[in-house]
Amino acid sequence: MTTTILHLTASTFFGGPERQMLGLADALPPGYATRFALFREGGRAEAFLERLRASRHAATVLEHDTPQFAAAIAELSKVIRADRVDLLCCHGYKAGLLGRMAARRVGVPVIAVSRGWTYESLKVNLYEGLDRLNLRGFDRVVCVSEAQARKVRRVGVPRRKIVVIPNAIDVSRFATPDPAARAELEALFPRPIHHLVGAAGRLSPEKGFDLLIDAAATVLRHAPDTGFVLCGEGGQRATLERRIADRGLQERFLLLGLRPDLDRLLPAFDLLAQSSWTEGMPNVLLEAGAAGVPVVATAAGGTAEIVVDGQTGWLVPTGDASALADRIGLTLGDTLRRTNLGRNARQQVRGRFDFVNQARAYVELVDRLTDHAQSRSEESHPVPPTEPVRA
Repeated sequence: MTTTILHLTASTFFGGPERQMLGLADALPPGYATRFALFREGGRAEAFLERLRASRHAATVLEHDTPQFAAAIAELSKVIRADRVDLLCCHGYKAGLLGRMAARRVGVPVIAVSRGWTYESLKVNLYEGLDRLNLRGFDRVVCVSEAQARKVRRVGVPRRKIVVIPNAIDVSRFATPDPAARAELEALFPRPIHHLVGAAGRLSPEKGFDLLIDAAATVLRHAPDTGFVLCGEGGQRATLERRIADRGLQERFLLLGLRPDLDRLLPAFDLLAQSSWTEGMPNVLLEAGAAGVPVVATAAGGTAEIVVDGQTGWLVPTGDASALADRIGLTLGDTLRRTNLGRNARQQVRGRFDFVNQARAYVELVDRLTDHAQSRSEESHPVPPTEPVRA
């Protein structure tokens, strides 16, 4: 008996959520099959599709989308039936809105994965408001951190429906650091640098990168040979460029855009900085830990569930550019402490945030929601024909 899980998502690039889905699919034990259904997103789903084509997991690209709600639900229902799906897993507000209705139409269990809300724009705020209401109708809501679980409870999802399953990381991605990466990054600066601070994420308000720029200005007054690089793209790019120029940091704070080679660049950082106002469970902090790079981060959302203050990195209050600058400066000035923090972070990530543990938690959840756990047990331990089977 095979249990088939279908992941539904609106993917616009291969980022953290996509890595989580694919890592989970690869880690599931025999007896569990994974399929994917993707909205086209104007062709932007192709980045994730390329990764899926290279894997053993089948993917369907949906022809219908919002605002064609009825057609999209009908098409997704057809896919669920055709693929003999046992459980639908929805990622994001669009997948949640359409997926829950399709699953109910077909009669299969449906779960939502809640990674956090971004408040990126008025339009996104509207959709995320609908998502908060819609979460109440799922069979289970998987939250990536205890902090996100508290938010989900506050919007009315019953505690019995909430399951916390943290994000995970494949540490083998950082097994062989590229020694040329540091030289490549240093060459981007017009003047030599001694220390390199990295950051990564979507360029949107909740990430607080304006605060990081302000913190960088303070750090550079005391350590002018420091360089800052920010990997990511988003609607705030022009705003951040103006802030960098206003503070005269054009030669010391560089926006690198989306970097598909971030895995190669990250181990070259002396420190990773996170300045977010809100987070679910930031993948980039798991990646930094796997790479042995210490972090200085605002204590936003699930960040404190990754960073052990003073042991694997440092936590500062959200919105406090001065505290962020002070801790970055002190950490850069203590090479031995940085090394110890990075080593501790690597050990913690390997021990707590691996895909084997994540897959085990998902198997338990899937088996509770489907009848295949009992079927599998009966196949492995058949009841002798002379004994009656008890209901």
